[in-house]
Amino acid sequence: MSENLFLTLARGFADQPDKCCLKLPDGGQWSFQQLDTLSARMATVLLSQAAPGDRVLMQVQKCPEAVALYLACLRAGLVLVPLNTAYTAAELDYFRQDAEPAIEVDDRGLQRLCLDSTYVDVLESVAEVKGEDLAAILYTSGTTGRSKGAMLSHDNLRSNALALHRLWGFRADDVLLHALPIYHVHGLFVALNTALLNGSTVLFQPRFDVTSVRKGLARATVMMGVPTFYTRMLREPAIDRQACAGVRLFICGSAPLTEQTFAAFEARTGHRILERYGMSETGMISSNPLDGERLAGSVGFALPGVEVRICDDQGKPLTEGDVGVVEVRGPNVFSGYWRMPEKTAAEFRDDGFFITGDMGRLDSDGRLWLVGREKDLIITGGLNVYPKEVELCLDGIKGVQESAVIGVPHPDFGEAVVAVCVMADDQAMPETELEAAIADTLARFKQPKAYIQRADLPRNTMGKVQKNQLREDYRDWFQAGEAAAAE
Repeated sequence: MSENLFLTLARGFADQPDKCCLKLPDGGQWSFQQLDTLSARMATVLLSQAAPGDRVLMQVQKCPEAVALYLACLRAGLVLVPLNTAYTAAELDYFRQDAEPAIEVDDRGLQRLCLDSTYVDVLESVAEVKGEDLAAILYTSGTTGRSKGAMLSHDNLRSNALALHRLWGFRADDVLLHALPIYHVHGLFVALNTALLNGSTVLFQPRFDVTSVRKGLARATVMMGVPTFYTRMLREPAIDRQACAGVRLFICGSAPLTEQTFAAFEARTGHRILERYGMSETGMISSNPLDGERLAGSVGFALPGVEVRICDDQGKPLTEGDVGVVEVRGPNVFSGYWRMPEKTAAEFRDDGFFITGDMGRLDSDGRLWLVGREKDLIITGGLNVYPKEVELCLDGIKGVQESAVIGVPHPDFGEAVVAVCVMADDQAMPETELEAAIADTLARFKQPKAYIQRADLPRNTMGKVQKNQLREDYRDWFQAGEAAAAE
């Protein structure tokens, strides 16, 4: 019997073919039957050019046809390689050489594929695959070196979809507001897989637009987003308790949600955002509960069947409350990096735990609290500083909209703590006021040695602050100051 993920997803909509699957902002819509039929025809065309196990490179704009292509790859047993639409030609060359796809699909190619698919017979069957067979390769951002392709199997994706569907209490009448990109684990696998599995209508928006989102809230019962979505929604006065009255669940992930945004959103709408935690290599790892306390700053409990532990850099488990590296094991965890056996071996412990590179702690209830990436740890004068702790203090200062704390080279301390702040309403604040606001809260060695105020923070397409870019921007901050003083 085939263990193809497509068969699992299809159980959610097979008995309601005429129901609206994708509702577009312009009023257009696609039924489950239309999506299913096009995906089947696409699969036939794809298999005329490739064999099961071959890679299909997809770099296309968000549209219903792209969803059909994803399903076509699943049912044909092909391996989807979704790519950010912002990648340049040079970057695309790297992915092409590394993945060696049998087929590449861009926007024009997708339209040709749709046209070609109308002239072939529908593929009646679904490819026989094993659960451990590859379904997708997701390339990481490559901020610390060349991009790595995380290999995700049908079982990896299935286990996550089933767990999240139960955990978040999906109901027959749920309608999902979808404004995420679909080249990323969040929009493609977390959002779409759970909606398909549930047979839910998806309000399919091409991109995040606060006006369109506000209108969509009138029909939606569930929304998934990144922190940037929620901060922008808070700037729209019309998004209030009445506008959100029909929504039962707001979910957030892909980047840390500040306690200030969490509190402000609850005060405005009456909803406590459910924050969860995951990554390309694992899908979702943990989640705050649907029923029960959702704590600002915590990413909740490990998903059912998923094990999370905190270890030192040698892999020794730490005690409750200690900060260390988050390690995870479970059916959601990828098998390794595409054609990188040495890198794969280095990222897994002998007992099968994957080393996430995130720093965190587990409290007495088993909740996970993240404090930043291992590579973001600042060692100043031989002492460890976790940026998240400093950022929480800074973000609590009236007049500070958000902050990012980084370490940069320093002639005396090795690294110095630097705070990069975005001020509310673009109103600058004297550095002395910032210093005074945290003087009694943080140990002296944790306090920033410089405060930089700028209009915004650099982010990737999923809203994550690009601290590597900030470190590059300000790496000569103290050296430059030292040279100026010498003159």
